[in-house]
Amino acid sequence: MEKPFPHMTCGVCSKPYNDPRILSCLHSFCLQCLHHEIEKSGSQQMFQCPICEQNTSIPVGGASVLPQNLHLGFEVEVAGYMSKMTSNSDVACDQCAEGSSDPAVVFCCACHHFLCAFCLEHHKRNRIWSKHKIVGLDQEGARQLHTTMKPRDHYCSQPNHEDNDWIFYCETCSLLQRPIKWKSQEHLKMQKEVVTKLTGAIDENNRMIEQVEISKRNAFLAINQAFETLQQTLEERKKTLLSELEAISLSKTTALTLQKEQFEKMVGDIGHYTDMASQILQTHTDHEIVALGGLIPTELQATLKRVQTISLTPNQHSNISVSVKTDDLVRQLSKLGEIIVFFPSPSSCTWMSTSVARVGTRYHVKVQSKTSKGEEYPHGGVEVKGEMRSKTHNGAVVYGEVEDHRDGTYTITLTPQTAGPHQLLITMDGEHVQNSPNDLDVRPKRDYHTLCNAQQVIQCYRPLCVAIHDNGDIYVGSGDHCIYVFDQTGQLKNTIGSRGSGDGQFSYPFGISIKGEVLYVADSGNCRVQKLTSSGKFLHTFGQQGSGQGQFNCPVAVIIDSNNKLIVSDYCNHRIQIFNENGGWLLTIDGNVSGNHSFQFPWGLALDPQGNIHVAAEHSNIIKVFSKEGVYVRMYGDPNGPIGLAIDDEGYSLVSEVSGHCLSIYDPEGNKIHTVGNLKNPHGTALDPRDGSVFIANYGANTVLKYCVNI
Repeated sequence: MEKPFPHMTCGVCSKPYNDPRILSCLHSFCLQCLHHEIEKSGSQQMFQCPICEQNTSIPVGGASVLPQNLHLGFEVEVAGYMSKMTSNSDVACDQCAEGSSDPAVVFCCACHHFLCAFCLEHHKRNRIWSKHKIVGLDQEGARQLHTTMKPRDHYCSQPNHEDNDWIFYCETCSLLQRPIKWKSQEHLKMQKEVVTKLTGAIDENNRMIEQVEISKRNAFLAINQAFETLQQTLEERKKTLLSELEAISLSKTTALTLQKEQFEKMVGDIGHYTDMASQILQTHTDHEIVALGGLIPTELQATLKRVQTISLTPNQHSNISVSVKTDDLVRQLSKLGEIIVFFPSPSSCTWMSTSVARVGTRYHVKVQSKTSKGEEYPHGGVEVKGEMRSKTHNGAVVYGEVEDHRDGTYTITLTPQTAGPHQLLITMDGEHVQNSPNDLDVRPKRDYHTLCNAQQVIQCYRPLCVAIHDNGDIYVGSGDHCIYVFDQTGQLKNTIGSRGSGDGQFSYPFGISIKGEVLYVADSGNCRVQKLTSSGKFLHTFGQQGSGQGQFNCPVAVIIDSNNKLIVSDYCNHRIQIFNENGGWLLTIDGNVSGNHSFQFPWGLALDPQGNIHVAAEHSNIIKVFSKEGVYVRMYGDPNGPIGLAIDDEGYSLVSEVSGHCLSIYDPEGNKIHTVGNLKNPHGTALDPRDGSVFIANYGANTVLKYCVNI
């Protein structure tokens, strides 16, 4: 075999394996190579693998006692046979006496012998051998050999046990040698599970290494930017001080120069008058001197008098000093900056969910990991666990499934099995997060099949929509262009607004939504959304007629999500718009497209427990579901003119059908499970947040109906 496969070559001698033995690191080497390497190392107790450098204890008896790599030896043996079978040279028969000239023509896969034509006939006549697999000495035979040839039988090496087959161990002495195969399929399964976990851990480490590099790069940029800013500030300050120095120096020099010039002029004047007086005294007569009238002495005296009236001291000090106290600054700069290694602190981590769960219904908890400083930790990989523990039923526990979103947030999903008081426990790395454990009320599953006759009827002119306050008050948008507020007994307690376009006035308030003490109104006729207090005091308005971002053409519904974002049905623009709580545009879900994403004349809106947006498309007679990012998720139902839409905390949808004159109820998978009939053009529908009672704005009958749900 001139060119063996790499995995059949010894890593020491680079030749095909000869009696390969396995080290504890699972690397194999020829027995003779191991003898040589161990002798060369000088140690008879420990041997370092030439490939991975892992140490293997040398058993008593040396390398010969190390387990044989029978599979690898078999592979080398097969490769040797295949090489002979595909060579152009004759192969000697293994059963003929030495010196026989008959070449082999076939190979026996059971005996591992090359056979000539004569021996082949003898082979075929033998009762046992006749069943052996025989292949030809060609490429096809070599291919078959690789798939059909089986390893030789191996026997126990202990004395007196030579006839005992050695598969995993000798049954006579129960001497465990080194099992080649796993004891059972369960071990294989366990191995795969461990490998899967390790692979996941490796992937997580790789992801964390990438995150470390990203964090390092961001920190590097931040450090450079900070010190560049400092350097720029120092340079600017340096320029300012030098500029001030130059200005002060120039001012002093100019003043001193002017003073010097004044002194020089006086010296010149005195010299001039003195010279003239001397000349006159020498050249003029007394009469000529008298005729000058004392002019020169007068000018000289005036100059001398001026000298006496001015200061001869320099009008500027020469000293210009600067005060740059750098000691404190240098000390501060030497300690400027800090490399912070962020990690999540369980006691700072927060979570969010509803306070009520339902038996048999998935309950979701969203966990946000944070640092000890309360800053959001932006990475995953932390061990988060959640469980729901019954305070009754012998403390029955439900364990949650955790989804790591890899951004520092986690979703725990639990499905309670029993009703009653529970404790919700959430831990991170074995420690309780903030507000854990926490009380949780698990209620029985709702039964909408019991909806039949209304338990309460409230008279109201042309009710368009309905919403229920946490205190049980019933808010109804009316065709009277106002909002009526009824108490729990159905008695009118307040009227909000009137017809008009001013602040707090309405034109067909088709949609209302209330959260806490804030009321939002889809003021359809005025193409806007108004924000008021629950008592009706005007706070804010946004929107105007049009088709641009933040504009409306007949808004008919408004709802509020858990992040206080406002979701509005823009009816005649065939779209849904999403805003922040102050009316700032964020996102548009456009129905004016083809495919599953399209819808026409959207009306009712509702959010399911996962935060998905359900849209009742009136003219499309379908309910479309979109993620909070506006991505299409699914569709369901076949309602006849869906207008009103409400979804309970289990994911059941209640759809009022204006053309079908009924209320249809769908389970979380979108299957219709019940219908409430005998309605007349029903519009909006709502659920009481306290007990799940169903309210319907029965527009055509001028009533608001209340149905109680059995739980």
